[in-house]
Amino acid sequence: MKNTRLHTALLAAALTVGVGTAQADDFPSKPLTLVVGFGAGGSTDIQARVLANVLEEELGQPVNVVNQPGAGGGVALTRLTNSQDEGYTFAFGTSMTITYGPLATETAYQPDDFRYVAGVTLGQSAIVTGEGRPFGDSWESLIEYARENPGTSYATQTALDRMIIEYISQQEELDLRIVPTSGGAGMAPLILSGDVDFAYSGGTHSGYAESGEMPVLLSLAEDRLVAFPEAPTLREAGYDINPAEIRVVMVPQNTPDSHVERLAVALEAATQDERFIEITEERILMPVVYLPEEEVTETLRSQTESYKALLEELGGVPDADE
Repeated sequence: MKNTRLHTALLAAALTVGVGTAQADDFPSKPLTLVVGFGAGGSTDIQARVLANVLEEELGQPVNVVNQPGAGGGVALTRLTNSQDEGYTFAFGTSMTITYGPLATETAYQPDDFRYVAGVTLGQSAIVTGEGRPFGDSWESLIEYARENPGTSYATQTALDRMIIEYISQQEELDLRIVPTSGGAGMAPLILSGDVDFAYSGGTHSGYAESGEMPVLLSLAEDRLVAFPEAPTLREAGYDINPAEIRVVMVPQNTPDSHVERLAVALEAATQDERFIEITEERILMPVVYLPEEEVTETLRSQTESYKALLEELGGVPDADE
């Protein structure tokens, strides 16, 4: 009888371990939610929806896209911080929300609250203008024009681009009029109508690459932009700053390793999928890459430190309402 009881107990324990292992190996066993920190119709949203379709096939579960715009992607990350569902909710967004957001304002999240599953795209942010401006489509000409015309207007979208333009203004002794806008949908009409002289663009300019309605003055990527190779980088223009953006998938820090690994495998497959490549490289004109968790994490940490140093040089965070 004693041996029978012992055998039964061991069998029960083995079954319990087996169920736990199966549950871990079965991830995902229910639908997932992909949170986008920007509004519908922008380049991040367009890319996320194709990414979700590919991931559905790779993961074998529906992937529902939810837009939660606000605070340059910060609202979505606040939601992610509070998530306890072990990777079933994940965010797709830009690295600047992590590297600069918590430095610029008080946030409900910090960089260490997340794991950066993988980077899948290199951003192609830029400083842009419109057709027919008196300074043409040259960065040097714009600087000369802005020096001679105090109040030259600049449309900002994010805390990071606001810092960059403040840095440039100090270096070049410019007196600009700053116009806050909400995303590319808010910026584009101002540029195209001529109501604003120049602006930050996170990717909206790619839609005007063929028409030439939104010339690029300056690349904010580490290298020159794929679709606008004539525009110099910040460093080529003489500014010691590299705000290169990575579009990255993030999960809460407490997400199990096995779930992170499963998502990473699916994301690597997505970067090789023709649908994702087509929408990213041919439509929004951004290079597709696959950057593993360790590389992304180290890159973001290094960038955060460089922004801290730049803020010290500027004497604090620029006032977005100036």
